[in-house]
Order: sequence, then C-alpha cells, then structure tokens
Amino acid sequence: MSMATFAIYAYDKRCATTGRWRIAESTLLVFTFLGGGLGAFVAMHSLRHKTRHLKFKVCVPLALALQILSFAII
Repeated sequence: MSMATFAIYAYDKRCATTGRWRIAESTLLVFTFLGGGLGAFVAMHSLRHKTRHLKFKVCVPLALALQILSFAII
C-alpha cells in the first residue's frame, strides 16, 4: 500500500508541475490512512509535495504513527 501511495503522490506531483488534472487531496489522504503512511511520508519529503499544507503536515505523520503503533501491537 505504501508503494501505491508513493506512486499516486508522485503522479500528482507530476500533474502539478505540468498543469494537468490533479488527484483530489481527499483521495491522497484516504490512501495515506489505508496503510500508505510510510509511502506518503517519504513522497512528501523526497518529492517536496504537499509540504506546505497543514492538513498534510498533520495527517501524514499521524497516519504513519498509527500504522507503526498498530503494527507493533500485532
């Protein structure tokens, strides 16, 4: 799931730089919370995508922390 999330963040970044239709922020966040926290976190920092949006600055690390916590519990 993280690889898929990274891929959609990368695709959205490419669309942003070329002026094409973008992926909805809600879709990006759904992928993030459905197991793609690590992929979203890596994409945000390596691609410098969505780093200025407070929603993403809060939600992506939160999703990653929840996924790490749930993995540790399991």
